Amino acid sequence: MDYDTYGSSAVELAIDLANADAQAPGWVEAFLDSHGEWFTEGTVTELSPQQQEAVARTSALVRDVAVAQSEPEVMDRLNALLALASPRPYATTHDGELHLHYARPDAEVVEQLTTTVAMGLSQVVVQHGWRRLGVCSAEGCGHVYVDTSRNASRRYCSNTCASRSTVAAYRARQRT
Repeated sequence: MDYDTYGSSAVELAIDLANADAQAPGWVEAFLDSHGEWFTEGTVTELSPQQQEAVARTSALVRDVAVAQSEPEVMDRLNALLALASPRPYATTHDGELHLHYARPDAEVVEQLTTTVAMGLSQVVVQHGWRRLGVCSAEGCGHVYVDTSRNASRRYCSNTCASRSTVAAYRARQRT
């Protein structure tokens, strides 16, 4: 599967957001700090409780899109996520490569985050199909991923989960 670098990075941001531990104290601040390269220089990342709730809602919606079991369900959930976005695309070369950004540069951090993940995720769903989103099959994992394999056969979020599951299945067979 091939998609543009900025778009693929926006999808990775969406997946990271969906997989963030929303139960951990201070998770929103930690997430924003670890993904600071996504926000326009000078963007304030200290959030009010309402803004933190908006980030949590966006995270839940991204996960909801990924775990949906049918195309209509994906469309409903994706449209709910897109309704929160305020796309104002503009071309930039800030990193030496010409590409589009989805949110206006003076937008607040929540708007930049929500718009970027909504647009990135929607591009994958529209261009490559809703079945490219999945949830890891490894016992106890549950991370969301985007299947970039040629034949859309991915079942695990990482090689670590795939290996752990393979070893567990092998050991279970050996016990019998």
